[in-house]
Amino acid sequence: MKHLSLAFVLILCCVCETCHSLREYKKEDIIKLREEVRDMFQHAYDSYLQYAYPYDELRPLSCDGVDTWGSYSLTLIDALDMLVIMGNYTEFNRVVDIVLQKQKNFDTDINVSVFETNIRIVGGLLSAHLLSYKSGMKLEPGWPCNGPLLRLAEDVAQRLISAFDTTTGMPYGTINLKSGVPPGETSVTCTAGVGTFIVEFGTLSRLTGDPLYEEVAYNALKALYHHRSPIGLVGNHIDVMTGRWTAHDSGIGGGVDSYFEYLVKGAILLERPELMSMFMESRKVIDKYLKKDDWYVWATMLRGQLTLPIFQSLESYWPGVLSLIGESDTAMRLIHNYHSVWKQYGFTPEVYHLGTGEASTSRESYPLRPELIESIMYLYRDTRDPILLQMGEDILRSIQHSAWTPCGYATIKDVRDHRKEDRMESFFLAETTKYLYLLFDPDNFIHNPGILGRIVNTPNGECVVDVGGYVFNTEAHPIDPSMLFCCHEASKGVNISEVHRIYEILEEEDNIHLQTLDAENDNKTTAKKDFREHLMEKIEKHESASQIRTESTTSYLNIDGTERGEEDKFSSDIKEELSSYYNASDDTEKEKGVEESNKRVDVDDLIVSQQDFMPPSARQVKESINLLPKVIQDFLNMDAWRSKTKCEPQRLLERIRREKRYPDHPDADKYSLLLTPAPSFLQRISLAGEFLYKEQLHG
Repeated sequence: MKHLSLAFVLILCCVCETCHSLREYKKEDIIKLREEVRDMFQHAYDSYLQYAYPYDELRPLSCDGVDTWGSYSLTLIDALDMLVIMGNYTEFNRVVDIVLQKQKNFDTDINVSVFETNIRIVGGLLSAHLLSYKSGMKLEPGWPCNGPLLRLAEDVAQRLISAFDTTTGMPYGTINLKSGVPPGETSVTCTAGVGTFIVEFGTLSRLTGDPLYEEVAYNALKALYHHRSPIGLVGNHIDVMTGRWTAHDSGIGGGVDSYFEYLVKGAILLERPELMSMFMESRKVIDKYLKKDDWYVWATMLRGQLTLPIFQSLESYWPGVLSLIGESDTAMRLIHNYHSVWKQYGFTPEVYHLGTGEASTSRESYPLRPELIESIMYLYRDTRDPILLQMGEDILRSIQHSAWTPCGYATIKDVRDHRKEDRMESFFLAETTKYLYLLFDPDNFIHNPGILGRIVNTPNGECVVDVGGYVFNTEAHPIDPSMLFCCHEASKGVNISEVHRIYEILEEEDNIHLQTLDAENDNKTTAKKDFREHLMEKIEKHESASQIRTESTTSYLNIDGTERGEEDKFSSDIKEELSSYYNASDDTEKEKGVEESNKRVDVDDLIVSQQDFMPPSARQVKESINLLPKVIQDFLNMDAWRSKTKCEPQRLLERIRREKRYPDHPDADKYSLLLTPAPSFLQRISLAGEFLYKEQLHG
């Protein structure tokens, strides 16, 4: 009995010691930490402006700048919305003016990453556009459906669209902002590089009324879903022209991560239940083949056999994603594991070996990544567990102690000895400092649980915005979901591309008439003219109905981006009339055709080769070119002279719709999938209903 009493006392002492080791955070303590993060951001931001602007990124050891991703002052655009979140409206307005004056468009002859340009530039500009009303900036009539930042974001997206002009609909990894896909560009790209567009492109489509962006992004997601392995896993790299996987390792980390993230966030933001269903299907096989004792490993996509028992720093986003679907209990177990690695080194290395419990000797750096603090921020908002504040403070202390330099904050080259590297990626200001700031700022407007809102006037009437539920893209740029429904109305319309094609046909008929000198065709021309007037009268009468139009619109559509059923009937009627008219040939024309086909052709009129033509081999072509003068050789070797098929966005969209390469998901209308238990800061009214508290679901 004495032994039992002693054991109980020891256990009680240990429990009490644990309780006392957890710091109690009062409101003033949290505010103090928030202000410390503000100072951190300000030091890095001011250093960028002083030493690096207009280059993309700051080099904090050299105290200068360097272009990395595109030579478009990347850090400045990436940091824009953080200024609004911190309430620094004066600086936000000043920087927006600088960006708009410097960057009229992105017509630059430079190769850029499609993935990085989308999440950092398109995402940054869209977020700044949607938050601009908070700064007191003068808004254009029709905002949020119009605005200079929105037009700039669309200019970038238009240049990225040609990357999707592939046989599978999955995009190339690199694009030239001026000319499109570079000659010789590899068709192999990573899974995340295919599946990380639906948030930004969906937002663009909903704001501008142009379905192009959302449809190409959604088509790419369907392509990945279609190319899953028989057991439901996806690989790491895929050939976008053939659909063949070139890297078969399957995991939730680098090269794959944001694909899963965007299935969840795209479902919430755009209210597309099929995306949530895709994620739930993936989640089941991930837990079956990749989850090992609250860690996730890498395995073959074909059989699920273990290949790499490692933890990647990039995987730290996963608990945050689970919290978005109401699974914070599971997420809390994961976050404790990930934080234990941080405590071991003071940072999380890029790769950590689970078997040895050590950082990889080849991937031992910490480039100021945000994923761990991102998940901590999400989980704290849902659970209010003070241990998450302690984790956040640990991260803040480590960065302040080991990454600070007089000119900013530096990448940690080796987490084992905290040596520094001369780079500060733009995501340090866009993500890491933002998630830290929001963790310690519980009253920020970003966390609005739906109790406040604002009414704005739009071309479609009054619209309620800023009611919370902000969805972050993978670069931490917040998107207000309520604004995506300000620029649409249930109007009937005709697809403008159909009208355009009809105009082209009629114009071609006029040209043919001008070239026809035979008087006997006058009667036919009159008939054609009467037919044209009949068609135009019918179209104009149909167009008089209310139509969805903004200055960027190229098509008319339903609120979900599809063409209306009545419109489909109208288009079919027009096509049927055109087909009947042009296929109607009189007997005279048929006889004339037969007569011409029987007409004798003399040998002088046509020379036919007696042998099958054999094209020269590559070696013969090269040898022939070498015989030419050098100036001609140089000209032929230039890429500029070669004719390239230009991607026409409207034709790309029509091709996707026509081919229907990938079937629609069966859960496209299952809106109950969106009614998951979500954190309080995702409470918002939506078309599908409301996100519910766990108590409401179980009640």
